[in-house]
Order: sequence, then structure tokens, then C-alpha cells
Amino acid sequence: MQNVLAMILAGGQGDRLSILSEQRAKPAVVFGGHYRIIDFALSNCANSGISKVAVLTQYRPRSLVNHIGAGRPWGFDTLEGGIQILQPYLGRADMDWYQGTADAVYQNLYVIEESRAREVVILAGDHIYLTSYRNMVAYHRSQGADATVAVYSVPREEAHRFGVLDLDGGGRIIDWQEKPAHPRSPWVSMGVYCFNKDVLVEQLQADADDGDASKHDFGRNIIPRMYQTHRVFGYQYQDYWRDVGTVESYWEANMDLLKPNAPLRLDDPDVRLRTAGASLPPAKFGPNASVCNTIVSPAAHISGRVTRSVISPGVVIEEGAEVRDSVIQHRCLIQAGAVIDRCIIDKEVTVGRGAMVGEGNANIPNFERPDIVNAGISIVGKRGTIPSGLRIGRNVVIGPGVHDELMERGHLESGASIHPTTMPLHLFV
Repeated sequence: MQNVLAMILAGGQGDRLSILSEQRAKPAVVFGGHYRIIDFALSNCANSGISKVAVLTQYRPRSLVNHIGAGRPWGFDTLEGGIQILQPYLGRADMDWYQGTADAVYQNLYVIEESRAREVVILAGDHIYLTSYRNMVAYHRSQGADATVAVYSVPREEAHRFGVLDLDGGGRIIDWQEKPAHPRSPWVSMGVYCFNKDVLVEQLQADADDGDASKHDFGRNIIPRMYQTHRVFGYQYQDYWRDVGTVESYWEANMDLLKPNAPLRLDDPDVRLRTAGASLPPAKFGPNASVCNTIVSPAAHISGRVTRSVISPGVVIEEGAEVRDSVIQHRCLIQAGAVIDRCIIDKEVTVGRGAMVGEGNANIPNFERPDIVNAGISIVGKRGTIPSGLRIGRNVVIGPGVHDELMERGHLESGASIHPTTMPLHLFV
């Protein structure tokens, strides 16, 4: 795989993850305790023996760039390979902010040329799955393909959220619809592509020449045009895969880790999941702690009751507190008597004594964003403070840094949103 270049698209805003991705790139969002979503794509490249990797960033990339660093946890800091972080910049007539996934790669064609790669693998940086791309590249070569798309079978009623395609008996793509209202096939694109380098360069240049007539997107423009004139195949992926583009899918993917026969194992020695971060001490459990069906990360200290949840490093859950069906991120403090039910709590949040987060009618969607916060999951932003005794309903969004805005309240109804009156600059370090 030394002659394969991987380009990871990690610049999307991820609006549908609500405040979790409001001030950070979606691939930088914490997942499974102490990992980041980008760790999956990076680990998959490492598991594949791909040593040349480029990460294309755009939207609020600081925490993502800091996390990746020189790529040492994934083995990319070598003389033979390496990782590049590519950001859009202005200064030449042909450079601008990325206009789509294809345009992002087009503006970095020099990286492809300098790599001397035979194939280029294009990856989404915001999907949850563990694999090696060796089999996909081998399939691509065996079919004599110009391009190969990783495809996944989903229930027909869910297919409308994806690029939907159809395959002939030999695996060749014979139809493509981007997010159709009435899908004709269960096969959807995973947003993972393998191209012959010369074909990719040719197609990107043709797409750029289309100007405003194109959305400059692989799923909307490049593949739909190619499959009619080139050899474009679908590689059928059978293992666990999730696009965590919504609050509900992100929560569900974390909960999938807790199932008795978990469809995704983070400790699989054959496809390791790697991440960056300092060495941390083991988790601690108080004498009256009760922990059931839960992932507990290093440096957490649990004295209360935790059920079916994902607990990140440094979280403190005091005696008498209870956490259920929730994702609690780094260094949160859940004080005595507080109850957290079906919530996502971002980093460094304090939940005061006796507070209740997540109660009441789950059928009332968030009033501001009913399109993305509607599954009964309440979200508390980074470094927010929930006052002691406050009762908070479901589908509630509490913005990053909220503190004084809640001090005089005793109850926050389901569907409500509270935003900070000022946004401290240090919030998203």
C-alpha cells in the first residue's frame, strides 16, 4: 500500500450535531470516551499500511489539528510516509474556501502529483467504522476499475439520507441518485472512494471547468457523471459502519458500544483504534459506586450510579448522583443527588447538586431546531454550569459556557434552548 495516497475530508461544519460541532470540526468531536471521530479514518489508514495521508480541514480546525499533531499515535511520523494537514487559503486567483468535497481535493492536486501514488483513496473524516482498505484496493485493481465506491446496505426507508446506487451482477454501478425521496435500492455510498490517480485528476479538472454549473461534490457530480462513461464499481462493505451526522445517530453509535454483542469493538487487535493523548491513571470507583453496562475511561472517578453510559477521562460522579443512557465527556463534574438521563454532556460541565437533566415529554422537539434535536436527547455545551436543583426537560439545548443565564430558573421545559449572553474566547481550547 506504499503507492496509495489517502485524503481525508475533515472540513465539514456538521450543523446537525447541534452545539457539539458549533465551535469545532465534526471529526474533532469526542466519541466512545476518550477517542475523537477522526481517529477512525486515521486508524483505518494505519491498519491498511497506508503511510501517506493528507487531512483536508476548513471549519474551525484548531482542536482537530492539535489532536493529530505529527501523526505519531497512528505511525505516520516516518521518513517513508507522513501526514499533511491541508487548509484552504487565499492568495492566488485559483484558490478559495472549499466549495465542495471535490473542490477540496482539486485545490490540493499538487499533493496528489507529488505523492507519485497509483491510487488515491478519498475518505470521510466523520464516520464510525474500523477496517483495512487493503481489500477494497485489491478489489479495485482486480476489476480494472477507474473508480470504486464503498457501498453499504441500509433499510430502504433510511436510504434517502444518502447517495443511493444500483449494481449489476458484476458489481458495476449502473444507477446513482443523490438523496432521492423514493430510493430504488438499499445500496448507499459510504463516502469512501478509490480512484486511479490519473482518472481522478482528469475528473476533478473537468468538474472545475464546469464552474457554477457544478456543486463540486463527489456524490452529486463526480461519480454520477463517471459511472456512465468509465468503469465504476461498488465494493460491498459488510461490517459495522455509521454516519454520525445527527445528534440521534451520534448518541446511538455510542450506545452501540454497550450492547452485549457490540457490533463495533474498540479493542479488536486486527483493526486497532488509536488516538492521541497523554497517559492517564486508571479509573477509580468509590465504595458505594454502581456501574452497569458502561464504558469508563481512565482518570474517571465514580462514586454514584451509572447505567448504560459512556464516561470520558476525568469525569467525577459523586455519591448519590445517577447517570443513565448518556454520553459524558471529559472532566465533567456531576454532583451529589444530580440525575442525568438520556443526555450528551460536552466537556468540563458542572451539574449542581440535586439537578435533573432529561425529564418529561420526549415527543416535544427543540423549538429552535426541531429538525436536529427531536429524539428526546438533551445537550449541554462545553463548560456550562447547571445550578443545583434545576430541572431540565428533554430535547433541550444549553449552549457552551452558559452559567448565569440559568441561575434564577427552577425549571427548563422540554424543547427549550439557552444560549450564553457572551462567548468567552477560551471556551474551545
